[in-house]
Amino acid sequence: MKTIGIIPVRMASSRFPGKPMVKIHGMPMVGHCYYRTCLAHGIDTAFVATCDEEISDYARTIGATCIMTSKSHERASDRIAEAMLKLEKETGVLHKVVVLVQGDEPMLHPEMIDIAVTALEENPKIMVANGIAEIKTTVEFDDVNEIKVVVDRQMNAIYFSREPIPSRAKWDGVVPMWKQVCIIPFRRDYLLEFNETPQTPLEKVESIDMLRVIENGGMVRMVKMHHQTLSVDTPEDLNKVRKLMRNDTLIACYGH
Repeated sequence: MKTIGIIPVRMASSRFPGKPMVKIHGMPMVGHCYYRTCLAHGIDTAFVATCDEEISDYARTIGATCIMTSKSHERASDRIAEAMLKLEKETGVLHKVVVLVQGDEPMLHPEMIDIAVTALEENPKIMVANGIAEIKTTVEFDDVNEIKVVVDRQMNAIYFSREPIPSRAKWDGVVPMWKQVCIIPFRRDYLLEFNETPQTPLEKVESIDMLRVIENGGMVRMVKMHHQTLSVDTPEDLNKVRKLMRNDTLIACYGH
């Protein structure tokens, strides 16, 4: 049984259409995500899952295996589940863990995938984990495009929101400010169970699918990420990422 990484991407992003193919230092964003995922030691193979021929055509040019999936998927987890099942049908091999790596995280570091996968390997009770990173500024804390999260003392998620949580208005001291990093390893069977579970009320309100786990009494283990990362949700984010990646040392490792 293998641990695989799947990057689900589509051109029809509601907030930033066409963003997987926008270029960062001469390379489409999905290319950065793919190469960086391949550098992780915690997975056996990486794949791209999409419903768009433009992305599929590009993936072939960089030697990436691309799995065509339905255009009807609203959630990334549905797309990676379809891709996983197609792979299993072709190979006859079941997978152990499937890591969802969002295609708008071009600054991800391979070690981030490794430590997220390790969380599942070390604790058989954990069915799904998420990355978590400290928010450095109040501007980012107030940004509705960033998913904020509060955790308990065991680093399990209590709640996710696009609003700034916990409230800074009611406390004069330092408020813990954390954001979700969309590197999400699922155990195979739990991924299928998760996708078969109906969407929950708070999940719909916040538009955050991990709330489905919490609302059904499940546990989402949050794993601290120590590398700087910024998801690209808007053109403004893209400009910031281009500047931050100007001297990125991982780019030289692509293809190795």
